Amino acid sequence: MFQKRLLRIVYLVLFVILLILLYKAFNNSPESNQAQDELVQRPSDAPVYVMVFYEALCPDSKNFIIKQLQPTFQRAPSLVEIQFVPYGKATTSTNSDGSLAFDCQHGPIECEANIIHACVVEAVHDAATRLNMVACMIRDNMIPKNAFYRCAKEYSVEIESIQKCYDSPHGAELLKLHGEATHALRPAVSFIPTITLDGQQGRQASILKDLFGEVCKVAAGRGPKPVVCE
Repeated sequence: MFQKRLLRIVYLVLFVILLILLYKAFNNSPESNQAQDELVQRPSDAPVYVMVFYEALCPDSKNFIIKQLQPTFQRAPSLVEIQFVPYGKATTSTNSDGSLAFDCQHGPIECEANIIHACVVEAVHDAATRLNMVACMIRDNMIPKNAFYRCAKEYSVEIESIQKCYDSPHGAELLKLHGEATHALRPAVSFIPTITLDGQQGRQASILKDLFGEVCKVAAGRGPKPVVCE
């Protein structure tokens, strides 16, 4: 139990650091442009950092994750490092009792599903299993808890800690953090999903249609073209 709590604390700290980096990277001042350059300067042999800003009931998010993200990872798992940010065009508010409330583009069911996705993203550390869980759930999220149970069983994911996450305020806190990361994007989100590659939005139309090709371009821009891209 202590180790699980410690992992959650570490996750939250890392996520806050990420938010700070995003804010600095996408601010328009000369100082922040320098910070952006520092953010995207990754070693030539490092995987391309793919952040997926999506919604659990969004058809375009579903299409991208299943038809672009999964095939890209399956083709070259060492080429990408994926960070999921379930939130999209939602808004966050605070109730009079201090609890968090969300208004999601596709209604309350999507808010519930987004929270479950946030808990899964936090709890599942294996990259392939995490991607498979998100892809499995997003195929049919209309009954979010059923989708989670079905997919957790399919991929042998431990249920209890994730269930405790989304049944407690912790799940809402995670979704709030995802919202802050989403709102920090510059240019601001206008379409969901929005994808960044090494912190850059680049050509979204191309990324959404040919993720593998665009990832290869980013990787090749650092140095020799990766063998998997040839």
